[in-house]
Amino acid sequence: MDKDKKPVNLSWDAFQSLGNPENAPDIIADEAETETSPKSVHVVRVYLERKKRGGKTVTVIKGIEEDEQSLVSLTKELKSSLGVGGAYKEGEIVLQGDKRKKVVELLLKKGYSNTKNAGA
Repeated sequence: MDKDKKPVNLSWDAFQSLGNPENAPDIIADEAETETSPKSVHVVRVYLERKKRGGKTVTVIKGIEEDEQSLVSLTKELKSSLGVGGAYKEGEIVLQGDKRKKVVELLLKKGYSNTKNAGA
């Protein structure tokens, strides 16, 4: 035994009061995970828009509250799976054409369970 370490003398009652470590509650490892809300909490609205678009019909997706990087990747994934053009601008995803039903299906598969088809 090292001279620096002190021997620990615990009574049986003190040892029992420490509790069983297997029954201890889980400690949250990262606080950043608790700050972001799960996908099911977001109220995602999918609707059709024709104004200010030169008469062209577009599908607009609003309400996904994630960082810009993940929204850009979600836009890219939606565009490739639907086979349409589109972009992420100012907090909303814009896809060319009327793809509301397919977008709602894809978002439900991705875990956005609170997705609403607004205007249809």
